[in-house]
Amino acid sequence: MENTTVQPKLALSDTTGVTCDECGHTIFEEGLIIRRVSQFLTGTSQPGMIPIPVFACKKCQHVNTEFLPRELKDLGE
Repeated sequence: MENTTVQPKLALSDTTGVTCDECGHTIFEEGLIIRRVSQFLTGTSQPGMIPIPVFACKKCQHVNTEFLPRELKDLGE
């Protein structure tokens, strides 16, 4: 038996736009927040790096809070 996922049909009119909270620009680009993790937590001889994808405003590079994972919002970043 094949596992299939049904994707709902969405029209552009069913969506709302997102703007930069700082400058109001509407174009974003993908970026990465890099977090270090201690070698004691990774069990390796060197600290590790964890990439976290986010969207930043193309004009001013601001990252809206809504684009951050909850854990980073709680840290105030």
